[in-house]
Amino acid sequence: MSEILRTADLAKDYLLPDGETLHVFSGLNFSLERGEIVAVMGASGSGKTTFLNLLGTLDRPTAGTVILEGEDLAGKSPVALARIRNAKIGFVFQAFHLLPEFTAVENAALPLLMRGLGRAEAMERGLGMLEEVGLATKARCRPAQLSGGEMQRVAIARALVNTPAVLLADEPTGNLDWRTGESVLRLLLDLHEKRGLASVLVTHNEKVSALCRKTYLLEKGMLERLG
Repeated sequence: MSEILRTADLAKDYLLPDGETLHVFSGLNFSLERGEIVAVMGASGSGKTTFLNLLGTLDRPTAGTVILEGEDLAGKSPVALARIRNAKIGFVFQAFHLLPEFTAVENAALPLLMRGLGRAEAMERGLGMLEEVGLATKARCRPAQLSGGEMQRVAIARALVNTPAVLLADEPTGNLDWRTGESVLRLLLDLHEKRGLASVLVTHNEKVSALCRKTYLLEKGMLERLG
């Protein structure tokens, strides 16, 4: 395996409305290798989602940097970061974030359409991803016509349709009952192996973390590997 993602002395602060500064964490050093799947655990408010957003360039660090495939992302323009996200990073969120007016296949194909791919090819590839997640028969359904587990499968298809190198999942089973969540988690693990992804799963569930190769705990502004 080889390193694909790394942070160096990562820090994040937020300015609060009362003028005080909230120090979420500082000095975080983390690395992720190709083919590796790791869990990041921590209590609510510990900064897990903030950390994931920094890894995925959805937010900028106060200090330190994120290095993706050897490229330092500090100082990149918002447009450049958007292109990097579209090409190299797939996201799965707890709340699905599907567009309600789009069908399942349109939601799955959205990253391709945003990249500028022709609609016919984007729809074909989106349908192919829905087949991979077992939802080809629901391609024309809108989110309101799908169960929670089905919506998360569409979200996974959307995350992977651009064949990213890195998958970032924030509590991917948090809105699902355990049986449905376990099915979705198994799907994520299968796709991780099949596609040779480097994956980070933020979770508070020890059953989820037990299925990952490594587990880290984010607590009191420090990131510690467990086990």
